[in-house]
Amino acid sequence: VLPSAREEGQRMSGQESYSCEPPAGGNDFPSPVGGARSHTKLYFCLTDNMNTSGVETHSIASGRSVPSVSEIQNRMKEILSKYRNGVWMSKIAQIYEETYREELSTTVLRQLEHWPHVCTVEKVCTGDQTYGIVYPIKRIPPAVKSNTEQDKASQNVTPSKADPQLKTSRETESASCSSDFKQNVVSILVKYPSGLWADALPKLYQDTYQRKFPEGILNNLQVLSDICVADYVSNAPQKAILYVKTQSCTDENLNVTGKVQVPDGVKATAEQQREEPKEQYPESISSVPPLIIPSEGPVSVLVIEVNNTNELIIRYVGKDYSGAQEQMEDKMKAYYSKNSTASQITFPSVGQLVAVHTEEEAWLRARIISVENKRLKVYYVDHGFSEVIESSRAYKLHKQFCSLPFQVAKCKLAGLEVFCDDPLLVKAVELQTYCKIFAVEILERSDIPLFVLYDTSGEDDVNINATCLKALYDKSYELNLQVDTLYSNVRVTSILSDGNLYCQLPSEGLSKLSEVLQKIEDYLLHKTSEFNVSQPFCGKICLFLCKGKWTRVEITIIQSRRALGVRFMDTGRVAYVKVSDLREIPSQFLREVIKIPPQAIKCCLADLPPDSGMWTPEAVLWLRDHLNCAFFLKVVKQDGSKGIAHVYLFAPEDFPNKDRSVNRRIVNADLWKHQKDVFLSVAPAGGGSTKGTGDAALQLNQGRLEKSDSLEPAVEPRGADSATDMPPPLPLSEVGGFMDVYVSVACHPGHFIVQPWKEIHNLEVLMEEMILYYSMAEERPVNVGTNKLYAAKIENRWYRVIVKEILRKGFLSVYVLDYGKHEVISIDKVQPLLDKFRKFPFQAIKAQLAGVRSQQWSEEASIIFRNRVEKKPLVAQIQAINESTNSWDRKIVTYLVDTSLPDTDIWIHDFVSQSLAELSEAD
Repeated sequence: VLPSAREEGQRMSGQESYSCEPPAGGNDFPSPVGGARSHTKLYFCLTDNMNTSGVETHSIASGRSVPSVSEIQNRMKEILSKYRNGVWMSKIAQIYEETYREELSTTVLRQLEHWPHVCTVEKVCTGDQTYGIVYPIKRIPPAVKSNTEQDKASQNVTPSKADPQLKTSRETESASCSSDFKQNVVSILVKYPSGLWADALPKLYQDTYQRKFPEGILNNLQVLSDICVADYVSNAPQKAILYVKTQSCTDENLNVTGKVQVPDGVKATAEQQREEPKEQYPESISSVPPLIIPSEGPVSVLVIEVNNTNELIIRYVGKDYSGAQEQMEDKMKAYYSKNSTASQITFPSVGQLVAVHTEEEAWLRARIISVENKRLKVYYVDHGFSEVIESSRAYKLHKQFCSLPFQVAKCKLAGLEVFCDDPLLVKAVELQTYCKIFAVEILERSDIPLFVLYDTSGEDDVNINATCLKALYDKSYELNLQVDTLYSNVRVTSILSDGNLYCQLPSEGLSKLSEVLQKIEDYLLHKTSEFNVSQPFCGKICLFLCKGKWTRVEITIIQSRRALGVRFMDTGRVAYVKVSDLREIPSQFLREVIKIPPQAIKCCLADLPPDSGMWTPEAVLWLRDHLNCAFFLKVVKQDGSKGIAHVYLFAPEDFPNKDRSVNRRIVNADLWKHQKDVFLSVAPAGGGSTKGTGDAALQLNQGRLEKSDSLEPAVEPRGADSATDMPPPLPLSEVGGFMDVYVSVACHPGHFIVQPWKEIHNLEVLMEEMILYYSMAEERPVNVGTNKLYAAKIENRWYRVIVKEILRKGFLSVYVLDYGKHEVISIDKVQPLLDKFRKFPFQAIKAQLAGVRSQQWSEEASIIFRNRVEKKPLVAQIQAINESTNSWDRKIVTYLVDTSLPDTDIWIHDFVSQSLAELSEAD
């Protein structure tokens, strides 16, 4: 649902205006920093090494002065004073904007850690992702305290007041942290090059050396700082990841004899390397920003590795992701071709970020995961694979290549979580996805987001999650019809409007399904509310209570928050249902339910006349009336490409007489003659007024169209729907007043459609109710006449329409009364419009733009106008109302105002006039 146009247009009445777009963030996980909008008037252009003494600022199209650095710093102090326990760095920009109504530059955020007089920044690492927490200056996280600070703190505590437990702990640590103990810890940590959780170390130590891990060590990991690096995930010391230091450093700290002799030349190079500014060559992953899931536009991913369905390794595809990565790697190639000698690494360490020169002459970012002599095992952080290389191919990674997040990410596939490690499923996912690009539906944004993948390379989009789930089918339960084979006790479960059938055959799979569903029914007898579906998505398999029995359904369409399109897996029927009527499959029954393939076979009647063409409503109704009992079914052909069987159906008493088969009987019933083309007559010259097409009518009696023998158009027994059948007219604002509207259709300034903003929610509720009703109701024959109201199915949704004209070959021209569109639909897509759907006023209001001269609008002018106003919330100031007998023919003349920008209201007639002038100059 779009944002309130009233909020957009408050300044029309003297109140402040806000942008249409929602604020950034909105979840507990770090979100994109800044969240800049396209209409931003203010930017900060700050140098990367910005400090309090010198800042370069630029104001772009702003009426306000740019705040100084000291003012920004004071504001940051004010914000942090309200968050004594710290705030995620990714939320700072949003809070700043809400507080001061100004954008905060991302450059400012990068400088926060260099402003110790303003705040303290703590880095939090989870896997390869690094986030920042910002604290007020008085808050010093335990993880950043130095040995000196701790020593001073301990000196300030008198012996009489010192905590005896703390004293005992320190004594234990000093006694326990011998060289042997540390060497044992190193031996454990080297087995975990990707890091080891600190709280897992005691058990590993005890299991390995059969000795108890010294108490108190985990509370003061600083005592192990000479052999390992601790990355703190939170303020709790135990919540840290330990990385072993390089062997050379460890040996030196442990005073191991027989140190490696370093040649003088290498030693000099090492000293020179230590003297270089660390800022130029960051070594930690904390220097790289976290990867943010795309929040706008369609999202695509490339799958690069499949280990299990809960951890697919992917890369995002797009300008700011794969495109930015390619540009960065081109720049790396140019940089290192000139600076490779100065950037060589002498002492590589585990966890260090490096630039690797590959055999294909490319330069890639990598992280060292193990060091052995002169060979390194590196993980390519943008490509998702590991490789063992010579250390001479690894170079220091310059800071300019640390601004782009690591491009490798993980995702999990919705609906497959329970079976994530199943070999058959993993193999199917790998075959379907490896090294392919897919469109993504994001269901859940988290550290490992929840996705549905779609293959859009063919004519139809393929749901990869649902396709791969079929790998779990038990093939012994599949239905495989054999040609020239007769099957008895066949039930026709669904008849489609195109004459195709779905049939159920007695089978082992159907018996097993009935058994499992009965167990579920017993289990859910008093627990149904616990299994409400909270996260529906296409391809998800759920339970639906139909005629007192639980049935399997697959979600096929997400129509709205309340209504879903589903396919009954074991009958072939399709319908719309309420989300609240669906249930999750209890986990203990999930595998049993999933492994049984659909138990409905798609069929069509064989040997129908080739000229039968499209099925008539009469033929479909005849089938539904005659196929309501058990039948014999004989397969005469299998169409594997369409997955459909050509069959003969026999009533038990008619087999094997082909002339008595359902196939022959429906042909002989004379149900295949479509109505003739309808030609509307014209009154003779010199006669009375010409009969318009609006007076034409056809009768669909018992599902069949008939045409009057008269040369004149057929006339309905009663005219157009009476006034009592119509909803009340839509209330409009007074002339000169303002009204919040949504432009649903824009042809040109002389004709567009608006809807009242405040009623959009009520319209959506009505649409949902119509979808749910008509998808479950049996189709009924209707009397089709012009200027009459009907419910019409258009692209899987049901709308209120009025028939404007009856066309040839069974088609109708209709006007959609709530959206202002003209559509051509098949006559079998209309149903009677119930009284309960006639009470809500029609929402489409025809409009003409005030302030511009009426004219024949060119295509260029029409396109410019359409792009500017269509599908947007605006404010209308009505200048005139042209009333009409029919409420849908009323027309208003109105100004339109776009109030989405923070400082400027755009009057659309001014925009149109300016565009016309520019087009004239171009001509």
